[in-house]
Amino acid sequence: MKKITIAIDGFSSTGKSTLAKQLAKKLHYIYVDTGAMYRAVTLFAMRAGFVEDGKIDKKPLIQSLEEIDLRFVFSTNLGFAEMFLNSENVEKEIRTMSVSRNVSQVSELAEVRKKLVAMQQTMGADKGIVMDGRDIGSVVFPDAELKIFMTASPEKRAVRRYKELLDRGEDVKYSDILENVQKRDYIDSHRAISPLVKAEGAIDFDNSDVSMDDQFQRIYEHARRIIQKEA
Repeated sequence: MKKITIAIDGFSSTGKSTLAKQLAKKLHYIYVDTGAMYRAVTLFAMRAGFVEDGKIDKKPLIQSLEEIDLRFVFSTNLGFAEMFLNSENVEKEIRTMSVSRNVSQVSELAEVRKKLVAMQQTMGADKGIVMDGRDIGSVVFPDAELKIFMTASPEKRAVRRYKELLDRGEDVKYSDILENVQKRDYIDSHRAISPLVKAEGAIDFDNSDVSMDDQFQRIYEHARRIIQKEA
């Protein structure tokens, strides 16, 4: 059966990764979390002292991009691939609030996006891939057979993120999470390079009041119909 490319874009904490993992597992496709890639670059920049409190020392970060090696390594225990930065498993560290505060600013840099987009296009060259991020349908794979644009209210997304971080043992406040969500929305939507937009032909999906199971079933049916049509 012919394979397709599935591009899932949308705002932070809309469950893009959860949906993408479910689809990839069901379809036996490769899953790529592009957000993890930008988070890993952000972590690298933070460790090197290039980023602090949202302020970026752009020149040394751009000059250091060749030093960054990003790889997804599949974990049989977890059932999905984890992010490795220069041979170090950083999956847990890139999900922290400190990285979240800086990732949108790092993602704005044209040089960073150019490097990662090229990597992503190479990963998906043979199709049979589910990729989620901010510009997958609009920039990375504009010809993807299935494009999803996910949304939800900032308040609902902040609650999800708040619970997720509490479960990981982080000491966070809901008000700080909501502020971060709203700030990231603005930066992602207004950046000059590859802003977050609904790609042409994308299905708009608001999951503010939709269960994860219902969401998966609806999108899976879309994917199944397209795959059958392409066959």
